[in-house]
Amino acid sequence: MRRFFTSESVTEGHPDKVCDRISDSILDELLKQDPMTRAAVECCAAYNTLFITGEVTSKASVDYESVARNVIREIGYVAGSFAYDKCDVICRIHAQSADIALGVDRSLETKAGGEELLGAGDQGMMFGYACRETEELMPLPIVLAHKLAFSLAQMRKQRQVDYLRPDGKTQVTVEYDGKRPVRVDAVVVSAQHNTKVSQEQIARDMKEMVKRVVPAALLDDDTKYYINPTGRFEIGGPEGDSGLTGRKIVVDTYGGRCPHGGGAFSGKDCTKVDRSAAYMARFICKNLVAEGIADEMELQVAYAIGVANPVSLFVDTFGTGKMSDEKIIGYIKEKYDLRPAAIIERLGLRRPIYAETSAYGHFGRDKFPWEKI
Repeated sequence: MRRFFTSESVTEGHPDKVCDRISDSILDELLKQDPMTRAAVECCAAYNTLFITGEVTSKASVDYESVARNVIREIGYVAGSFAYDKCDVICRIHAQSADIALGVDRSLETKAGGEELLGAGDQGMMFGYACRETEELMPLPIVLAHKLAFSLAQMRKQRQVDYLRPDGKTQVTVEYDGKRPVRVDAVVVSAQHNTKVSQEQIARDMKEMVKRVVPAALLDDDTKYYINPTGRFEIGGPEGDSGLTGRKIVVDTYGGRCPHGGGAFSGKDCTKVDRSAAYMARFICKNLVAEGIADEMELQVAYAIGVANPVSLFVDTFGTGKMSDEKIIGYIKEKYDLRPAAIIERLGLRRPIYAETSAYGHFGRDKFPWEKI
């Protein structure tokens, strides 16, 4: 059966990703000084204003505004209403809610020797996924979309062309024969640019970029290219549209192939299971697929606030498992400790590693500890 699946990605200059990057950069600065920091930092960017809010409990002393302006400069907004040295920055950060802190701090269980364990920082469900479509053990559409978005940003930063600006989006539609990807049916590239370049030049350069990134065997004469479909894309970033931390959660994960529990990642420290348990779920799925236990695997983990152990596990191997899904759940329980403190320790999540996650996907890149086999 022939079917089509589409995933998108965005560059770090996309307004939502600007906010993600600022939130995670603030988190990293806090963790450099105090690894026990608890943070949930949210940003909203619109036209000429950045609003930073959320909760931070930490011994660290961080100049939030300075971090934000440096990130905006590094991304490339050096002119216009949202330029790093011109935009207004408003900070409203407060300490973590005492009620939430109580749920995290309360020791409901202990290891041998009496070591205290963290309870989950919130209720909710998190998903992990892996499959054999790519060497990254990720779905092909999101891998290609991320690679195109990253290549678009590199073309600008390395000045391979002189007209690109920071904002950009990519989208890839892959045709499948059953579960096997056979070709790329459509590619969308929306690239912010200056006022001088022609649409013909952009279309030519972007098509060349696609052919450098997408394997030639997946492209054919019927592949469709949509380059800046509206005709022009001069106004971008927060000046063109508002941005919010955590709004691109499908871009951050599996491009829509796997369900999402709804919790965002960026700006949250590792006691938030929205982040740490999602990373662990990916770690488990990737390792079990790499071990050959299944060719495709989805894992759901659910928590209750203040409780260390998950309240449920769900596995679906889509008929590809070498053992039953029920036995795989037993295998996971035996081999992997899913209590928050154990996840944090195993993956080393108290380190300042998060700014790098904020664009081009949290999964499928070997630089992160949850991607190790």
